[in-house]
Amino acid sequence: MPRATNAVASRERRKKVLKAARGYWGGRSRLFRTAEESVHRGWAYAYRDRRQRKREFRKLWITRINAAARLNGITYGRLIHGLKSAQVEIDRKALAELAVNDAAAFSAVAAVAKSHL
Repeated sequence: MPRATNAVASRERRKKVLKAARGYWGGRSRLFRTAEESVHRGWAYAYRDRRQRKREFRKLWITRINAAARLNGITYGRLIHGLKSAQVEIDRKALAELAVNDAAAFSAVAAVAKSHL
């Protein structure tokens, strides 16, 4: 019986990895073994960082809200507590957008939070 090499499937697999490694430097884009390591590591980082991006944006929003809140004479924690007490449902992304682009509206929100402390 002739020897089966699975040539078509393995060639397709290698082509897929080398295509994903386009733009990598040196052997990482040309040699299958190093390209496969780099591509798999890149996929692992991409998977991890899709989750980390959400954390990073939340941290950024909180930093911006805190800076704007302190300009209005209140801390971030007290602002959020006051808004929850006032039953104002506005998320941190929207609050940060107000803090950056509409200081008057943010001041009004901070005044509502202050009044319910």
